[in-house]
Amino acid sequence: MTHPHTHAATGREVALVTGSTSGIGAAIAHRLADEGYFVILHSRGSTEDGAALAEKLGHAAYLQADLSCEADRLRLIADALALTGRLDVLVNNAGISGLIPHGDLAAASPEIWRSLYEVNVIAPFQLVGLAEEALRASAGRGGRACVINISSHAGVRPKGGSIPYAATKAALNHVTRLLARTLGPEIRVNAVAPGLVDTPLTADWTEAQALWQTQSPMRRGARPEDIAQAVMALLASDYITGEVLLSDGGLNLT
Repeated sequence: MTHPHTHAATGREVALVTGSTSGIGAAIAHRLADEGYFVILHSRGSTEDGAALAEKLGHAAYLQADLSCEADRLRLIADALALTGRLDVLVNNAGISGLIPHGDLAAASPEIWRSLYEVNVIAPFQLVGLAEEALRASAGRGGRACVINISSHAGVRPKGGSIPYAATKAALNHVTRLLARTLGPEIRVNAVAPGLVDTPLTADWTEAQALWQTQSPMRRGARPEDIAQAVMALLASDYITGEVLLSDGGLNLT
C-alpha cells in the first residue's frame, strides 16, 4: 500500500470504487487511474486480485470489506481516509443480484430481500454519509466532490434478474436523486444504469444476449469500458446532478 504521506505529496485526487476487482468496477478503476486519480480498490473477498490490480494500476491501493456488515463499511471509509487523507470521488459499484423468476413469489424470501437491500441500498447510502465530510472538503479545495452510484435498467423498467433486485435498484435511483437535492451544491450525486454488460457473469445469459443483439439500436450489450465511459462523463460534467443515466444501448426505446 502507498504511504499516505507519499501520496499526499503527489496531489492526486482520490477515488474509492467499491466492488472493483473485476467487471464494471475494474473498468471504472482503470479509467480513473488513466485520468490521473489515485484509486482505492475494494472487494469483499478477492484480496489477491485486488492487490494485483493495485500494483498494475500504480497509483492505487486495495482495501477489503464486506459491505453487508456495518462495521466493515465504517472501517472501509476510515481506512481509505487514513491511507490518503482525502476523498474526492466515491463510486458505489458493489452490488449483489441473483436470478429468481418474477412469478415465483415464494422464492423471493424475506431473507433475500433483506440481504439485497443491505448491500444495494443501505450500504451505498451509508458510505455517502461516512464520506460526506471528506467530499465537502474536496469541494472546498476545488476538487471533484462527486458520488456515482451504479444502478441498473432494472430499476427504471420492470425488468431484471429478480423483483427484489429490481426494487433495490429503483430505491438506489431515488436515493441518488434525494442525496443530490440534499448535498448540493458542494457534492454532486448521479447514477449510471446499465442494461446487459458483457462480463464473465453474463456470458451464458443467451436470452439477454440475443435480445440486445436483435432489439437494441446499438445491437449489442455494453462492454464494461462503455459503463466506465459514462461514469467519466458524469464526473466531468460539473453542472449535472440527480441524474440516472440509462446506459442500455437504447433498449429502453423498444
